[in-house]
Amino acid sequence: MTLRSFDDVGRDDEIPPVVRVVTAEDVKAYADAGGDHNPLHQDDAVARAAGFPGVIAHGMFTMGHMAAAVVRWAGDPAAILAISAQFREPVFIGERIEAGGRVRNVDPVTRTVTLGTWVSLERDGQTRWPVKKGEATVRLR
Repeated sequence: MTLRSFDDVGRDDEIPPVVRVVTAEDVKAYADAGGDHNPLHQDDAVARAAGFPGVIAHGMFTMGHMAAAVVRWAGDPAAILAISAQFREPVFIGERIEAGGRVRNVDPVTRTVTLGTWVSLERDGQTRWPVKKGEATVRLR
């Protein structure tokens, strides 16, 4: 992993998108690691009874994918000082999610960068935003 240099970053720079297809194994592994065994994340019948077409991924799983895009861009997980997200859409098993972002602010005094981040997917011919207004603060060398 290459560490990103503060001097090579400018306002409006894009974070290269990171793509993955959400699998049942991903969701189960996340539930096991985090201890969140809500049946909405494990049982299709329960998820359908709640009005979903099937099992939904944890919101924090989706945010974790967004964080992975930031880490890949920064080159060091320790560079992330803060990260947040607004959850707007559920993510279902088999969907292809894409995480990315853009540099919104560069602070030369603190050598920090503020990123606007997001997670998108295509469903029913429309772009959906499971995370539309994410943000990350990153300190670069």
